[in-house]
Amino acid sequence: MPGKPRKRRSGCPVSIALERFGDRWSLLIIRDLMVRGFRTFKEFQESGEGIATNILADRLEKLELSGILTREAAEEDGRRVNYRLTEKGIDLTPVILELLIWSARHEETGTSCAVIAKMAHNRDAVVQEVRRRWERGDHTPLLPGIETGDVDLEERRAS
Repeated sequence: MPGKPRKRRSGCPVSIALERFGDRWSLLIIRDLMVRGFRTFKEFQESGEGIATNILADRLEKLELSGILTREAAEEDGRRVNYRLTEKGIDLTPVILELLIWSARHEETGTSCAVIAKMAHNRDAVVQEVRRRWERGDHTPLLPGIETGDVDLEERRAS
């Protein structure tokens, strides 16, 4: 659902992208949807990042208005809401992947160097796996699968 047209700072594609999802909370929400398999407000709130509920609600609304995510009634309880990336949102997979790789390469992080090296070596396979899971509605977290070897990126790349 597109939001009201807003005056842009410039016509620069990077500037426009940053207007849509460039704050840290929006990027972390996108990461959690894409990589950690989160779907609910509660999961985002309890992610360990320390986001305030009012900020979380605001960012979810902005991402929805920007067409990056959508709200769906939960199958098990129609009063509850699940969030899901849209096609526009899932197209951010390479961006999030490169942020993960860049940060692990240049900063101290809590993610295994071996996991990041595997992701960096298999970028296309990671992107394909995220898209495959999104298309199937599979919310299994991506990183634990890579860490335990449950996701064979070499095999996916070859297929």
